[in-house]
Amino acid sequence: MKIKNPSDFGSVIRERRKELGYTQKYISEFTGLSISFISDLENGKSTVELGKALELAKLLGLNIEVNERG
Repeated sequence: MKIKNPSDFGSVIRERRKELGYTQKYISEFTGLSISFISDLENGKSTVELGKALELAKLLGLNIEVNERG
């Protein structure tokens, strides 16, 4: 999926979390990330911290790539 904005990224995170059967609470307890951060990320809030967002994507088994537009 091509990510065009924070909302797209949040949707991917939410879908993957649900595929794995994880709740936001479980992820919060496992990672130390707050439930409010996970919720903000999944809802496309553009002010979330990139490092934490990438950490969560990695935890959920997602690869993030940046490619030059051609």
